[in-house]
Amino acid sequence: MNEPQKRRDTVLVVDDVPGTLGLLNEALAAAGYTVLLAQSATFALSIIERVIPDIILIDAIMPDIDGFELCRIMKRNLALSAVPIIFMTGLTASEHVVRGFEAGGVDYVTKPVSPDEVIARIGVHLINARRTRSAQLALDAAGRFLLAVSPDGQILWSTPQAAEKLRDATGNALTAWGPDTIINPADLTPGCCVVSLVQDRHRLELHFVGQFGPGELLLRVVAAESSIAEVGLRQRLGLTPREAEVLLWISRGKSNRDISDILGMRTGTVTKHLEQIYIKLGVENRASAAAIAVRYLSTV
Repeated sequence: MNEPQKRRDTVLVVDDVPGTLGLLNEALAAAGYTVLLAQSATFALSIIERVIPDIILIDAIMPDIDGFELCRIMKRNLALSAVPIIFMTGLTASEHVVRGFEAGGVDYVTKPVSPDEVIARIGVHLINARRTRSAQLALDAAGRFLLAVSPDGQILWSTPQAAEKLRDATGNALTAWGPDTIINPADLTPGCCVVSLVQDRHRLELHFVGQFGPGELLLRVVAAESSIAEVGLRQRLGLTPREAEVLLWISRGKSNRDISDILGMRTGTVTKHLEQIYIKLGVENRASAAAIAVRYLSTV
């Protein structure tokens, strides 16, 4: 009986120098890897539209888009969030090394590259990446669809099922939910809804789980239903999903403190939503806002 063939890990190498590409292609292929080669950042981006590699090697300095920017672009793609990126650079000054890590790289090797060193580093990072993917799959299997975001709303990583649910809700590979969305961890309590993504009458809510360091907030993807009244207020009055929820409860006579308990947010956050509602409705107080909501809801 033939032994099942072991899957070969795929390495994408991006470098504008043909000699470096040739050297690494030969060494990596001999070590058992499937090798993809790109002589520019633009070609590398076209490759990852069709194939998601297991690990990526990027030259830091290239003529069209440099390696730092290419890394940032790639890391905005959820499918690549757990893919390790190693920089190849002749820039050994500390500020260049820091730029690489800030862009999302996990390691760097100096040029001229040593194939043995590159292969050793690739092996270590592939093991770590597999552990990360296994942990994410385990979370999905337990129904814990999670993602991590930065305070400015950029998605840092996501479990596979969470990414799929976001794609289904938005129709594309979501990387953020708006450049004007700033999340202040001080306003969050565990379990509160941070963002609602609405499609027709169906809504995905992103609930706050906890904070890991100053730049990483852990959220859970939860399916929820949007009421007919809430959807109507949102569409008719030009409100965000969260503003529509707040206005709906205002129209039912609830105080800010009541709404904060119902929706799982701080009272100060309710007040901020109300301020935006007043601006959008052209009113100055909650009574006037409630009157507009009641008048609209009476026609639904």
